[in-house]
Amino acid sequence: MTAQREPKVGRRPGNQDTRGQIITAARDAFAAKGFAGASMRGIAAEAGVDAALIHHYFDSKQQLFLATVALPLGLPHMLEEVAAGGRGGLGERLVRSVLGVWDSELQPSLVAAIRTALTDPALTRSAGEFLTLEVIGHVLPRDDLSSEEANRRAGLVAAQILGLVIGRYVLRLPVLVNRQTDDLVAEVGPTVQRYVDGRA
Repeated sequence: MTAQREPKVGRRPGNQDTRGQIITAARDAFAAKGFAGASMRGIAAEAGVDAALIHHYFDSKQQLFLATVALPLGLPHMLEEVAAGGRGGLGERLVRSVLGVWDSELQPSLVAAIRTALTDPALTRSAGEFLTLEVIGHVLPRDDLSSEEANRRAGLVAAQILGLVIGRYVLRLPVLVNRQTDDLVAEVGPTVQRYVDGRA
């Protein structure tokens, strides 16, 4: 098995396919072992690359973890669709998109990722910043807002979305688990919209 992996390392010194294989291997490792249990060396072995090559793409295990959560979501495309309709109805579109991702085949690894993040203070901080600044922040219309106000609204939206996700998929609260997607969009979407519009 080692003999099969060594040529791969020499043949792929650094390209998009290599990065994708690292992320796939890392996603499986984090889902199976959690953040603390997965090692960069073990992920490298699973991906069939040298451990040093992972650091070519990711500075830390935290960055690699965030990549395994973010990239499967097709974030750029999803955010473009959410923001495409402008401010009106953005809350409902965001809630529907998030639920769509979490109701997909990615759910087990995403649940594992959330559980891991909640037990690691450093990762929790990184994940929170990533969600607020990189995800929610890019959905909110920011050209007419001060940086402070945009961050306030992004934080409120992030809190609402995280509460929904954790309650439905991690804690599995019956009141959320038993609701249909359309019901949750109708119930939670307007609250998110109030944050988007500034009527918090």
